Amino acid sequence: MGNTLMAAILALWFAAWPAAFSPGPSPLEARIAQWPTWNLPAPLTRPGRRDLAYPAWFEGAWQASDDDGNEYQVRFLRDGTGSVVGDRAFNAGAIGSALLGEALLGVENDPADPNRQIARLRGPEGTPFQLESSVIGRRSDQPATGAFLADELALQVLHGPGQPRLSRVETLSRFQLRSDGSIEARQWQATYPSPTAGLAAQASSSRGISLKLVPLRPDPAGPGSHRAS
Repeated sequence: MGNTLMAAILALWFAAWPAAFSPGPSPLEARIAQWPTWNLPAPLTRPGRRDLAYPAWFEGAWQASDDDGNEYQVRFLRDGTGSVVGDRAFNAGAIGSALLGEALLGVENDPADPNRQIARLRGPEGTPFQLESSVIGRRSDQPATGAFLADELALQVLHGPGQPRLSRVETLSRFQLRSDGSIEARQWQATYPSPTAGLAAQASSSRGISLKLVPLRPDPAGPGSHRAS
């Protein structure tokens, strides 16, 4: 009798106050809802020397394609702690080669920091450039089974003739695992001015893109630097 009465009371309580017990959107879901009017600071934390950990279903090699018609391969592997992480140099090199062609000479990881990469570029008339990219902010979330959200803010420094040029790029990705084993993704990206102009900033440009990842056979090649052919 007591249990029945308590159940009735709880039912009335939840019916009367649903908002009090309904979780609101996560910071990343709220960030997506604000698109494209993004600004800094974003709801991110410093990554330290930790890499972005993905769900286990990311592990392996994938054929990626986007709605601009670009195709390339990416891969995700286990690090020394057993976490699934992106092969950043390989993935950045594959994407860069698809977008820049022979202008990309190669991409290397910083062996001391998984959040820092160096890309070597060939500019007009063979002018050498070097793009240093460091993740300075990050947040991830798994709002549901087979879903994954990740947001990263990177400081980019372009070294070449003249003074270095600084900018910040934020990329928020939403991944969804499909029943056929593929992954569909949507990415939102915004570029901000140099932090020398102030930590708070409004996006100077933005773009969105859709991706699809189709699983490939396991890649026997290990992690490491990617060199453009």
